[in-house]
Amino acid sequence: MFDASPHHVYEMLMDEKKHARFTGGAAQISRDVGGAFVTNSGYSTGTTRELVQDTKIVQTWRASDWPDDHYSTLTITPSRSHIRRNFPWCRPVFLRTSTRRSARGGTTITGIL
Repeated sequence: MFDASPHHVYEMLMDEKKHARFTGGAAQISRDVGGAFVTNSGYSTGTTRELVQDTKIVQTWRASDWPDDHYSTLTITPSRSHIRRNFPWCRPVFLRTSTRRSARGGTTITGIL
């Protein structure tokens, strides 16, 4: 069980020091749209596409062991009602997800916390 406000979840994911403490892996995260991030001690890299403070994070990312042209789009929309029920941390993080193949062969993942 993970009980946190959408603000705290947003900060945990977008603040590199908080992200590193939570995951146990080094993180460098730009808080700007179009900014790059590296998390999980270099395993995950990507670009932030959209940010709405405490409400929405959209990132295009890839794992270091994926083929060079493979990326995934992750959309996170923190909601207290979902966070109270459960917060299983894994790569990537969400309770409910849907995936679809993109025209370029990547996978789009949408999640709601």
